[in-house]
Amino acid sequence: MSEFLYRYEKPDPTTWAYLSALLIIALFFKFNRLFSIRNLDLLLLLMLAPGLLCLRPGLDSVSTSTELFGYWWLFGVNALLLVRALWDSAMVRRPMLEPNMNAAGLLFLAVSMSAFLMANIINGAPDESDMFSAQRAEHLSHREASRVEGASLDTHGPGCALVFWLPSITTSGVLGDEGSQPVVVEPKPAEANGTAKENATNAPATDAPEDAGFTNAQEVTAKVVTILCQAAIVLGMILIGVRHFENFTMGCAAATLYLLLPYTAIWTGNGTHVIPTAFMVWAVVCYRLPILSGLMLGLAFGTLYYPVFLLPLWISFYRQRGVWRFLIGFAVALLAMIITQIATSVDFPMFVERMQQMFGVRLPKMENLSGAWQYWNPVFRWPVLATFLGMSVLSMPFWPSPKTLASLLSCSAAVMLGVQFWHAHSGGLALAWYLPFLLLMLFRPNLEDRVAVNVVH
Repeated sequence: MSEFLYRYEKPDPTTWAYLSALLIIALFFKFNRLFSIRNLDLLLLLMLAPGLLCLRPGLDSVSTSTELFGYWWLFGVNALLLVRALWDSAMVRRPMLEPNMNAAGLLFLAVSMSAFLMANIINGAPDESDMFSAQRAEHLSHREASRVEGASLDTHGPGCALVFWLPSITTSGVLGDEGSQPVVVEPKPAEANGTAKENATNAPATDAPEDAGFTNAQEVTAKVVTILCQAAIVLGMILIGVRHFENFTMGCAAATLYLLLPYTAIWTGNGTHVIPTAFMVWAVVCYRLPILSGLMLGLAFGTLYYPVFLLPLWISFYRQRGVWRFLIGFAVALLAMIITQIATSVDFPMFVERMQQMFGVRLPKMENLSGAWQYWNPVFRWPVLATFLGMSVLSMPFWPSPKTLASLLSCSAAVMLGVQFWHAHSGGLALAWYLPFLLLMLFRPNLEDRVAVNVVH
């Protein structure tokens, strides 16, 4: 970043947490209505920061107790946000509370923040999981299997690497011989702790240098994909404000708040967080065209299988009009993923294994877990998962009824919030999966008339 701004130094995450909190309060806090729902929402969002700071990348000397506190804190705040998202569907009155800055100022701030965050991605080191995805894309393009492939399938699903494939072709061609130069990526900080060390020991080993070494082309690929996805999320939130809220200011406010949050600054470059989120946001952008919305949700499922739990909710929304077009769009995306898996699989057993992984045809993992569940007895994942399935599969299709755009946003946020509690890897940390939905819910106007019968073309 110092190449663009003279002697600029990236702020420490803790410093940025303080500064962003002040900016968020100045821009969005309603000082003339202290007990408004807007202020409660802002308080809950700001409460995420302490847990994130305990778990941020680069903490080499973090203790087990500090990390465990961070996970407990995030789980507690996520639980409160889950209650808030479910409660939103029962709210009848929705007063219009404008931000404390006009749309032009918010847009300028959003563009400026995007430039700084993208520059941080360019100058920073990508996450190890993103490098694995880019490396898997290279293996897939040559129809090769690797032990890295088998290990990363457990964490990210097979589709994620396919998204990295197209920019991998471009970056390899542009970089030429420089693209094959090796780069060093530090392991995840969690692996420095006791239980995580044991998990790393029990995890499948990888062969070096083929499976463990990363190249410059793979690093550029990971950064390009992440930058494009972050830009798609921000642009999508603004377009939702313009097209569906009919309020440019509210769209800019939601996008600006997303960029100001400490989470976005700390995990800006994590592709596994933002890639499915970009597709989910654009599913909302296209919600008036069911076939496009289904296509986007299908691509989100193809990149990381957790968005599949949104399917019952969205089918319920389109039940009055457009459900078959929505399902056709979803099926087209799914078919494209399956064809790609066939084309990149070495043999039939490898294809079957990928299909099982993509559709989640297996029992929940109980060994070699990471994130919050490395510290807790994995047996407790069963009741958590059962509760989640009851909410997303059995409850959401029938409540609330009828579904509006407002309930679609709030219930989508609730479903992706629920994933945080049983996600076996980095559980509680993938905030990007629900934050855009939650922020759009926070700034939305009354949308009671936006039912499928009235708005679907």
